[in-house]
Amino acid sequence: MKGEKSTKNKFLFVSKWGEILDIANAVQQEGNEVRLYIKSKPSKEIGFGFVKKVSKWEDHTDWADIIIFDYSGYGAVATELRNSGKLVFGGTEYTDKLEIDRNFGQDEMKRHKVKILPYQDFDNFKDAIEYVEKNPNAYVLKPSGETQDMKHLLFVGNDENGDDVKRVLQAYDKSWGDMGTIQLQRKVNGVEVSVAAFFNGNQFVYPINITFEHKKLFPKELGVSTGEMGTSMFWTNDSPIFDATLKKFENTLAKEKFVGHIDINCIVNNNGIYPLEFTPRFGFPQIFIQRAGILEPIGQMFMKLARGENFKISTKKGFQVGAYMVVPPFPFDDDKTFKLFSKDAVVIFKKEMKEGIHPMHLKKVNNQWLITGDMGIALLVTGTGITMKDAQKTMYNRISNVLINHSYYRTDIGDRWQEDSDKLWAWGLL
Repeated sequence: MKGEKSTKNKFLFVSKWGEILDIANAVQQEGNEVRLYIKSKPSKEIGFGFVKKVSKWEDHTDWADIIIFDYSGYGAVATELRNSGKLVFGGTEYTDKLEIDRNFGQDEMKRHKVKILPYQDFDNFKDAIEYVEKNPNAYVLKPSGETQDMKHLLFVGNDENGDDVKRVLQAYDKSWGDMGTIQLQRKVNGVEVSVAAFFNGNQFVYPINITFEHKKLFPKELGVSTGEMGTSMFWTNDSPIFDATLKKFENTLAKEKFVGHIDINCIVNNNGIYPLEFTPRFGFPQIFIQRAGILEPIGQMFMKLARGENFKISTKKGFQVGAYMVVPPFPFDDDKTFKLFSKDAVVIFKKEMKEGIHPMHLKKVNNQWLITGDMGIALLVTGTGITMKDAQKTMYNRISNVLINHSYYRTDIGDRWQEDSDKLWAWGLL
């Protein structure tokens, strides 16, 4: 922000899969010193040539002015470091559990008087089939507990009597047999929307972020669930969805001394707001699109949050959108295909661009951006604008300036806003 003195600080980023490269690179370009650790072996090359890499992050905590964890699971060590006097941006054991233990997250919502959808857990498919037969309804089938990373098991039913979910459960029973916990959650129709905010150890910092995710591989929500293909968002100081969900957790997060970013995704309709699950860490690609809309240096923002400062984040008016540019075998895990089509593929720009290009699973060799890792996520490209259409136009113009062999991306990121916004206004939720 204008008038604020910029201080050079030492940032240590601790990353699970290297997703945080874009933020680490941006913080370095702001004049700070950066070191990046990546846990995943296939992801070890990510960031090479962009920022300084380290092989054991624990050896660099004394060097760092601030330590930033980009994923859940580090809550205990983050709290320990915080208690020792270090500035830390990251979760706690409590916030880790909110995400990792789905049932705990639901119980905490109930405890904080947040309305939730009915759900039931099962240790085998046969019991789940029997439950659907006795309680006909539309359900969402979710992997839970140790199986929750198996995204291909997620199935969203459409039949009001649950026949489609029953068929899927029967097929899973034949192909998978006994496995870990699965969850059936009552399905409601409406708009899927996430509300997110940064927390400074004492309270939420405004504005808050309203996000609309596009999870399927193909336009119009067709194909497999990828985790995410792109997102549209805006910043606001007031949100009935925030007040009904995250705001109720402010005192609990303050007791935890949580410093970080927390998101809760919901289905909303004219009957109310139904939270689904927490993400008490950076969202990907959410954080990169947020960065496109944040006007102050993001490293400076992290320092202020970790110090417990109460301030207003300076953000752009209007909308921000972002789309992943991916290559084979994304979203699948196929090492042979990745090596054949994508390993060390070059990212080429027709003309030089400084804004809206966020490096993902890349390394830099002789000033060339090359794809590495094993997942096939090359870039996140963003656009901003006063209207959603302006933001989309800017983003897709930037995408057209990029050449990556065999790349693909969603062509409809942000299109849902026209219909979703009408509904949200009508329901009094904007």
